[in-house]
Amino acid sequence: MSVIIKDVEKGSYADKAHIKSGDTLVSLNGNIIMDVLDYRFYQNNEKIIAEIINSKGKIKKLKIKKGEFDEIGLQFDTYLMDEKRSCKNKCIFCFIDQLPKGLRDSLYFKDDDSRLSFLFGNYITLTNITEHEIERIIKMHISPINISVHTTNPELRVKMMTNKNAGRVLEVMQRFNNAGIKMNSQLVLCPDYNDGDELRRSLNDLLELENMECIAAVPVGLTKYRDGLAALKSFNKDTAGNVLDIIDEYAQKSLQKYGDRRIYGSDEFYLLSGREMPNAAFYGDFLQLENGVGLWSLLKSEVSDALSEINDFSSNHRVSIATGVAAYPLLDEIANMCKNKCTGLVCDVYSIKNEFFGEKITVAGLVTATDIYNQLKDKDLGDTLLIPSSMLRAERDMFLDSITVDELSQRLNVKIIPIDNDGYALVDAILKI
Repeated sequence: MSVIIKDVEKGSYADKAHIKSGDTLVSLNGNIIMDVLDYRFYQNNEKIIAEIINSKGKIKKLKIKKGEFDEIGLQFDTYLMDEKRSCKNKCIFCFIDQLPKGLRDSLYFKDDDSRLSFLFGNYITLTNITEHEIERIIKMHISPINISVHTTNPELRVKMMTNKNAGRVLEVMQRFNNAGIKMNSQLVLCPDYNDGDELRRSLNDLLELENMECIAAVPVGLTKYRDGLAALKSFNKDTAGNVLDIIDEYAQKSLQKYGDRRIYGSDEFYLLSGREMPNAAFYGDFLQLENGVGLWSLLKSEVSDALSEINDFSSNHRVSIATGVAAYPLLDEIANMCKNKCTGLVCDVYSIKNEFFGEKITVAGLVTATDIYNQLKDKDLGDTLLIPSSMLRAERDMFLDSITVDELSQRLNVKIIPIDNDGYALVDAILKI
């Protein structure tokens, strides 16, 4: 396979070697270039022989001398230099299968691409991975790899993911482990499927992998759009508590074996069980924030640190915050912490019920502009309305229901400011510093 070069950066090593837009990149130092991982890995040499085919079909071998980790200077049609690979599973708990019709097309794409795991931290199932990809990960020592495991029971994994190849996950992870590849794993738990004794089995198997850095358990998310899908239950106070008990049991085994706990329940399990959220020190290096593990504690800790650096003052600033039902207690507590620091500050926090997906969905990242508008249209929102940036797509301009931030701002007649999960930024925005 070869890749067509879209552009060449002016003044770059490639430009100086007379590589042109429209040329085809075949190999670097004899290594065939198939995609971005090959390109990024094999360009990390001081001396490179680039084999290209020019626009006239002539094969050329061009010599390049550069700093070891310097970029050559080539650009391609897509970041991956290839198409994204879609998921071939039909998981009984898949959130995308629970989306209503009429959302933007990109939301319905299920990626399961090992390259995105390395480049962007995406989670992959390993059910669709080829032997070539496995060997390449080991050869390039691509690390860490983020894996959606769910269960290590081969028969149960096949059943839950509706893919005959799903049962080989432990075999592939063992190969990565033996090669020194670091891994993080995710277990989406469904009551009466992979919790209880099945969870114990999975945790026991995963703890045998010394290069498994972190294991996160998260509860299944169920929308109201499940017609024709498997009958699944939500966790309740007791079943969520049982999950945390099992996690703590195996975290203690991890502490004894490796010196760190490695196994964590998501913040949502603590909220569902009614148990006290652990402090920030509990989560170590916060390796699974993207799975909602430690977000609550990290934000609260950062807010406390930020406020400790500010002297008491007065202000007539008025601000509102919109968040999901799950995060409301924390944001309300943070608002009160800020009001204690600033006399005269008005900070109203609004818990937005998820009418769009169903009230079982409580996380802020799945709140839509439609629900915010319907529930806040008659409120005095003050000078600004703060929202978590997780409500928006990567460009930070549009909600899940395709309404833009500017459109919602105009409809509510208030300035809207997206805030990352950063306690310092949140304090600055609330206090208008």
